[in-house]
Amino acid sequence: MQLLDRITQQPGVMGGKACIRGMRVTVGMIVSQIGAGHSIDEILEDYPYLEREDIMQAIRYAAWRSEEREIELATA
Repeated sequence: MQLLDRITQQPGVMGGKACIRGMRVTVGMIVSQIGAGHSIDEILEDYPYLEREDIMQAIRYAAWRSEEREIELATA
C-alpha cells in the first residue's frame, strides 16, 4: 500500500473518523462526493483548503479499508 501520510485519526476530531490532515473533513465526506458524481476539481473548488493529493489519498484509504472485510449486500 502506498503511504497515506495525509490521513489522520484522532479521538477528539470528528469522533475518531479518518480525516484529511487533522482537519474536520473526513475520508467519508470526500468519497461520498466522488460517489455522488462530483469531480476532483469540483471538490477542490468546494474545499479550497484541500489539495489534489488529499483526495487521492482519501480514495486509496477507502479502497484499502473496503478490502479488509466483506459486507453482504442485499440483492435486488
